[in-house]
Amino acid sequence: MDGDARAYCCADCGGVAGEGTSLKACKSCMIVKYCNANCQRNHWLKHKKECKQRAAELHDEALFKDPLPKDDCPICFLPMPTELICCWSLPAATIKSGVPIYKAVRANLDLAAKTTKNHYTCCGKTICEGCMYSFNESGNIGTCPFCKSEMADKTNDEHKKELMKRVEANDANAICNLANHYYFGNLGLQQDQDRAIELWKQAAKFGSGKAHCYLGNEYSQMGDLKKAKLHYEPSAMAGNDQARYQCGYIESELGNQARALKHWKIGASAGEYNSMHFMIMHHKIGMVSKDTIDSTLEAYNNSCAEMRSEARDSSLNMFIDSLEEQNNCPVS
Repeated sequence: MDGDARAYCCADCGGVAGEGTSLKACKSCMIVKYCNANCQRNHWLKHKKECKQRAAELHDEALFKDPLPKDDCPICFLPMPTELICCWSLPAATIKSGVPIYKAVRANLDLAAKTTKNHYTCCGKTICEGCMYSFNESGNIGTCPFCKSEMADKTNDEHKKELMKRVEANDANAICNLANHYYFGNLGLQQDQDRAIELWKQAAKFGSGKAHCYLGNEYSQMGDLKKAKLHYEPSAMAGNDQARYQCGYIESELGNQARALKHWKIGASAGEYNSMHFMIMHHKIGMVSKDTIDSTLEAYNNSCAEMRSEARDSSLNMFIDSLEEQNNCPVS
């Protein structure tokens, strides 16, 4: 059956669309059409190989296309970095110097854990660390930078009540944040990691890339790379840079180096320092061409520059100063 015939005829019985027949395409491959579920079942053995091959091609087309843009901070409108260290004003990455951000983070892992943003239960907005810093510096400590609601005197129960309103409205970000509170035992909640996983799964169904990434992290820690990959991939497609790096890491672990490099190129181009580091390392052993590494470095540096601001720098530098005071030694 040629391509034109497939568009108008049932692949099993030959029923023609428009002659009392309504055809529906195979949801996996979108190549063939059927009158009903019986025809689809009857034709499966003939169609199985082609279907799986085309479904895999469609999946890869979606997986490796340009990801969705990062969310912007609703106050400064700058792209929100996955990790604050990515928008620190360090020298531009080069092949010779390696990736300064990667070296800085590895020298002090506390920097890698520094938050990039905070979710406010009062208005449901997520604000970048730079705007939080600027707002506090202007004397508004304990106040929401977006809606100006007083936060300092609110009890855990009040925060939970505000959060639950958004959870009940099926707000994916709120559900994901509630999961995080259960995971770490915050807001006066008893730590319950099983409940956290249930909530992450719920948030993922509503399209939360963050929730998919958290689930990927959980399964990765359990050593189940197959399940981890199933969650990292939709998170990466939603624009989560950490998930994109992890997709590359898993493919590398599975021996699929070409696929790993595809993921790391996308992640590096979005400003993810781990991905850029591995692109440079593979260039040094001849697995990444000079043209590719040059274009990726340019995209990486441009993405980092877009995420940087004086306020975000100041916030991170204040954090570094506090670390130096605690440790009595300078951060590398």
